[in-house]
Amino acid sequence: QVQLVESGGGLVQPGGSLTLSCVVSQNIFSRHALMGWYRQAPGKERELVASFTSGGGRTYADSVKDRFTISRDTTQNTVYLLMNNLKPEDTGVYYCNVQNRGSVYWGQGTQVTVSA
Repeated sequence: QVQLVESGGGLVQPGGSLTLSCVVSQNIFSRHALMGWYRQAPGKERELVASFTSGGGRTYADSVKDRFTISRDTTQNTVYLLMNNLKPEDTGVYYCNVQNRGSVYWGQGTQVTVSA
């Protein structure tokens, strides 16, 4: 069974930080899989926030560069998104995404709200 379970969302004030976690089931977690985080704000399309590239590098949306960091722990089958200096425009539902062997998997999403 394939599972992606996200956690770590919540309400935070502007300038604050959150760390999102995504536990990925063993059968699809791989160094060679593409793993990333997307978000969807109300009334907007889902967009890529950060991801690992096929070459093992990292790529970020321009709006989050120098504020967000994607990382992974292969011993825990977990992908993280550290978010610093959060802004109201970062509000949305954040989704973990894994692409492996031609299949695409999504988590259920975790809500992040940045508001004073």
